[in-house]
Amino acid sequence: MNTPYYLCEEKLFRRNLELLKRVSDESGVKVLLALKGFAFSGLASLVSEYLSGCTCSGLHEAKFAKEYFGGEIHTYAPAFKDNEIDEISSLSHHIVFNSFAQLNRYRDRVKGSIGLRVNPEVSSSPVELYNPCGLYSRLGITSKNFNQDDLEGVEGLHFHALCEQDADALEEVLKSFESKWSDVISTCKWINFGGGHHITKKGYDVEKLIKLIKDFKKRYDVEVYIEPGEAVGWQTGALHVSVLDIVENDMKIAILDSSAEAHMPDTIAMPYRAEVRDAGKPHEKKYTYRLAGNTCLAGDIMGDYSFDTPLHVGDKIIFEDQIHYTIVKNTTFNGIKLPDLVILRENGELEVVKKFGYEEYRRRN
Repeated sequence: MNTPYYLCEEKLFRRNLELLKRVSDESGVKVLLALKGFAFSGLASLVSEYLSGCTCSGLHEAKFAKEYFGGEIHTYAPAFKDNEIDEISSLSHHIVFNSFAQLNRYRDRVKGSIGLRVNPEVSSSPVELYNPCGLYSRLGITSKNFNQDDLEGVEGLHFHALCEQDADALEEVLKSFESKWSDVISTCKWINFGGGHHITKKGYDVEKLIKLIKDFKKRYDVEVYIEPGEAVGWQTGALHVSVLDIVENDMKIAILDSSAEAHMPDTIAMPYRAEVRDAGKPHEKKYTYRLAGNTCLAGDIMGDYSFDTPLHVGDKIIFEDQIHYTIVKNTTFNGIKLPDLVILRENGELEVVKKFGYEEYRRRN
């Protein structure tokens, strides 16, 4: 099979869905897939077997959810456009507004349930770039800007304050959320705890999450939603690439038929070091290489890795855990080919779901 391609393993993917379904069954929470973190049409039917629907960030994700997934569709955007709101409304069971100005502009055009996103102003997000409650955040209404006299038609509140975090972080956010909006919560039909819950990561305190949700539902008698994205695709597959050339400049540099910038952008934006199968840290093993992308961007570098044996042109390199926040973010920068989408089915068969080529680049330019 020609590289590059993302390979998602159905068995591992189902394992994550089964855990999320257990959380739902034992706590009563409704779990939605956040399409911003994982949108893979080839696995949509499997998602629909386990989860309650999708949460979307605008018109195109809502249309994608309607076309490929079952269940509820919830849509939130920092701001909606006048020429899209009616179609979004026709698709969405819930629409969440980011401000009272947007609520007042569009409330009469919403057919489903209306919500407001609030900012609990508490977050221990590990990276400021991904901190929705950071200083001057545009995401959510703060308590001092919240108008309790302007809630006509509002049935729920939404907050999102986490990023790859455990139930302890959610507990702290809930304390602030309740201290600021307990009176409003008591009038709501539903509350959405947002995303960033790293439920499928090893060591996550699932039992605490279940208890937090159950206790909250008991206190307020409301429907509760959570909307993980990364937790759905977490450690379910890899990016497979090939070595095109090896050059020297005071160290050996392997040029790959892939790109950190275009195919695994969070390794640059987050930033973090992706794990490479059978590789170690620099100089941990006998042969050390810098792995680099095949674009003109000088900083298109995956990192330095060591191997037991020398690399050669044509060798395959496998970047682990590259299913979430990659497919949804990748680009055709510099004309580089998008990785194909492949599923390793539970019966051992490889299914190529989508192949990409020149057309993707041509349509964008």
